[in-house]
Amino acid sequence: MKDQHLHPEKGFNLSRWAIDHAPLTRFLMIVLMVLGTNAFFQLGQDEDPPFTFRMMVVRAFWPGATAQQMAEQVADKVERTLQEVPHADKIRSFSKPGETTVLFQVKDSTKASDVANTWYTVRKKIGDMRATFPAGVQGPFFNDEFGDVFGVIYALEADGFSDAEVKTFADEVRQKLLRVTDVNKVELMGVQDEKLYVEISQKRLSQLGLDMNQVLAQLGQQNAVEGAGAIQTPLDVVQVRVAGQFQTVEQLRDMPISFVSRTCGRVAALEACQARDTGRVL
Repeated sequence: MKDQHLHPEKGFNLSRWAIDHAPLTRFLMIVLMVLGTNAFFQLGQDEDPPFTFRMMVVRAFWPGATAQQMAEQVADKVERTLQEVPHADKIRSFSKPGETTVLFQVKDSTKASDVANTWYTVRKKIGDMRATFPAGVQGPFFNDEFGDVFGVIYALEADGFSDAEVKTFADEVRQKLLRVTDVNKVELMGVQDEKLYVEISQKRLSQLGLDMNQVLAQLGQQNAVEGAGAIQTPLDVVQVRVAGQFQTVEQLRDMPISFVSRTCGRVAALEACQARDTGRVL
């Protein structure tokens, strides 16, 4: 017992090993210090660091269809096609009358560089089978950018200017922002679409024996863009274009409306305006 106390069993002692191998220890400390310093300067420093969103939304519309018809005749076909896409992980669908939404998710192990090619494969495969959908189906439409993060939001407000003028200025600002270094995407929100509202008295239409569909049909025919052929010359091919499209609101207001080989009168109560003015474009 006394000998065992004076001479304990020897084991591995890291501190003694480091002291006995001082040159090697100093070398390892220097290597670790250099590697740590290099790793520190490579840490992410972006306020909004980029990340890869591994999910796509596929939507399709079929006006008048029931939820069961959307699920059986649209969603099921989309799901079976998505199962053939490489790196597919989870596929979920939600259907309601006239609309179906399919969520397609790839595996978390998928490389970020392969995700864009996967989305291209989805579009290509569904585009190839689109002809199998029933008549009247709209889409499918794809969205793989809903994971975008906007770092800055600017609001444009201009009293005394129309929505069209504000949108023109916003488009110019967007083009300049896209030329800024590291700017990837600029999106306009709250843009008001320009529209023309044709308001005609129903009493006046009844007196003339017209209905609104006939008036709209004549307006569409007058403003249609049709090919009129071309003239072949020894030096060139001259395109023949038919004039008559509406260029101003006054031309639309002054257009005569005819019915049963007689002219009934001008388009009445024409108002040119846009969607309800919010006064702001984002």
